[in-house]
Amino acid sequence: MKIYGDSKSGNCLKVKWTADFVGRAYSWIETDIMVGESRTEAFLAMNPAGQVPAVVLDDGRPLAQSNAIILHLAEGSSLIPVDAYDRARMLEWMFWEQYSHEPYVAVARFQVKYLGKPVAELESRIVERGAQALARLELGLQSSSFLVGETPTLADVALVAYTRWAHEGGFDLADYPAVRGWVARVEQALRIRD
Repeated sequence: MKIYGDSKSGNCLKVKWTADFVGRAYSWIETDIMVGESRTEAFLAMNPAGQVPAVVLDDGRPLAQSNAIILHLAEGSSLIPVDAYDRARMLEWMFWEQYSHEPYVAVARFQVKYLGKPVAELESRIVERGAQALARLELGLQSSSFLVGETPTLADVALVAYTRWAHEGGFDLADYPAVRGWVARVEQALRIRD
């Protein structure tokens, strides 16, 4: 399997972490979005959306969108709950991540860290919604070690990707002690190293 990803992207790294956790062999193909490597003719032929991550499975079939990829890779592993309700709760968090977390926490990080924008100049809506997302995570982690029970699931993989870097977008995780503890537990469980 080939993983096309940008190492600066949490969405790409969650694919790597999932593949590593389940023991799936792959070749990582660094694809720098800042210089347009996901917009080349060859890349667009594989993934017309022109986004990373993208994978080419061993049989040659391509697959895009980080949460779809990690769901495929983790099939049959402990990262996907056996119980139907817990599996639905995992998916609930994953859908929420792409709609209510990543567009704010990750966008703030990108604008501050990679575009050099001062935190004070971020659009107020991004800052407010990012803080709301972190507060929602804090609430969700009040009664369990992970988002869906006492072992990590793909919900944790999906949400830790940008949460662990929230400070790079101006969000102070000191305000979210349950989130800070959860980040450390997920990093340990998935053996994430920077």
